[in-house]
Amino acid sequence: MDLKVFQACGVHGTSVATALTAQNTLGVRRVHRLPPRFVAAQIDAVVGDLPPAAAKTGMLDRAQVVEVVAERVRRRRISNLVIDPVILAKDGTPLLDRRGIEALKRALLPQALVVTPNVPEAEFLSGVPIHDRDSLREAARVLNSLGVASVLIKGGHLEGAPVDTLFWQGEYVEFTGERLGSPGQAPVHGTGCMFSAALAARVAQGDPLPEACRIARDLVRGAISQALSLGRGARLAPPWLGENTDAHPHPG
Repeated sequence: MDLKVFQACGVHGTSVATALTAQNTLGVRRVHRLPPRFVAAQIDAVVGDLPPAAAKTGMLDRAQVVEVVAERVRRRRISNLVIDPVILAKDGTPLLDRRGIEALKRALLPQALVVTPNVPEAEFLSGVPIHDRDSLREAARVLNSLGVASVLIKGGHLEGAPVDTLFWQGEYVEFTGERLGSPGQAPVHGTGCMFSAALAARVAQGDPLPEACRIARDLVRGAISQALSLGRGARLAPPWLGENTDAHPHPG
């Protein structure tokens, strides 16, 4: 999904596998863990030849992998790091355990430009129960106090029209819009991955963080509005991801 989004945003993407999943639209069936040393070797191979203008993390699986990624980010001086804190799959399958969450907070968040949790992930990371605008803002402040430069909390899990909130340079920037889809409709697979990948792509191209967030949000909304029901579970982003949105790169 990340590479598909990078292409839609006009950048060349590379990837490092941290774990392999056996999954379909109904959910995750099994996770195969890759050795942390192999994860480190992949990072060295990619960054040693193609230094990234920005990077993002997704599923990191466990504390040992979080630690090795954090060490390589520091050693390789990888900047403009976007952290998508993948803790649970949409079907509820745990994708990062408690030790992994603590390692993420301690070793990786302080090196990041921005972290992009949804409401449940923000609650896991901050310890703040989120039920309204004020508590969401409190959670953003707590996450910022852990050392991450900026925090973008996606508000789709709260009641009412979804409001995504960016805490950036000591100020709050809110992105509002109507809720897409109908009650009972299957969710769209990978929307969090789409958002963080588009955000990283736009940051790599020099967009200020609020503008990068707006473009990433528009891409995800376009994917949701055009999602396809191909399996028996979650809907999927269309193969023309990025068309009919303003997520394309600016001319020149």
